[in-house]
Amino acid sequence: MPKKLFANKFFILILCVALAVVIVASVLSLMGLSDYIRGAVKTALSPLQGLFTKVTDAVEGFTDYFTEFDRLKAENEQLRAELDELRDRSYRVDEIEEMNEWLYEYIGIVREHTEYDFTIADIVGREVGNYMTVFTLDVGTDNGVTANMPVITSDGIVGYVSEAGKNWCQVRTIIESASSVGAYIERTGEVGLLEGDFNMREEGLCKLTYLSADSGVEVGDRVLTSGLGSIYPRGLVLGIVERIEADEYSRTTVAYVRPAADLEDLSRVMVIKSYETVTEE
Repeated sequence: MPKKLFANKFFILILCVALAVVIVASVLSLMGLSDYIRGAVKTALSPLQGLFTKVTDAVEGFTDYFTEFDRLKAENEQLRAELDELRDRSYRVDEIEEMNEWLYEYIGIVREHTEYDFTIADIVGREVGNYMTVFTLDVGTDNGVTANMPVITSDGIVGYVSEAGKNWCQVRTIIESASSVGAYIERTGEVGLLEGDFNMREEGLCKLTYLSADSGVEVGDRVLTSGLGSIYPRGLVLGIVERIEADEYSRTTVAYVRPAADLEDLSRVMVIKSYETVTEE
């Protein structure tokens, strides 16, 4: 091994340079020129010291960067957690406000219609691709709900219960083509039949038929339930007349009505389980 080491030309060159430096330094020291040696060494090492200082500063800066990065990351995670908590609080506040608004409306209807027996229900299902013409509630026969019971909101009539199970029921809205409601125009008292229409339900409309050709119905008129030949009690709001057309074949007037209840944005409704029947002469 030593023979191979001394046979290495590069090693021999380094050894010679080192011996030369030592010998020169010793000679200059004996001649009293040690100060020159120190100055020369300092001069030679000065660039290396500067480089070492820069490297040290770079390493410290690199370390500080990652330390600051970790601190900012932890702070960011904390802020994200606080933001999620604030969003959750905001959601709960909105939910509480919505419930309070609903209860306020519910109490208003209960006070106005003491003759009604109500049950509150949430919508838990909708027919896919349907413009809210049929949906499912979370109440059924266990809650006293049966077929042919009116379903309403504080704004007006939604529809009626078409089928009921133990803990669910299906509701058909007034724009469903199989729906028909005895109705009258509040302003004029003229009586007609509000019907769902297959061609109109995509627009969210139903039509009031059997109006005379010289009917005084106008756009903006309110249409109410008549209570005649219907499952609905008298006087509940059905909707507002949106446009009027003359039927040339039957020589009558047809009024297209927008339901007062927002059928696209329903989440909770009321089922009228019983009410006092009002009859007219």
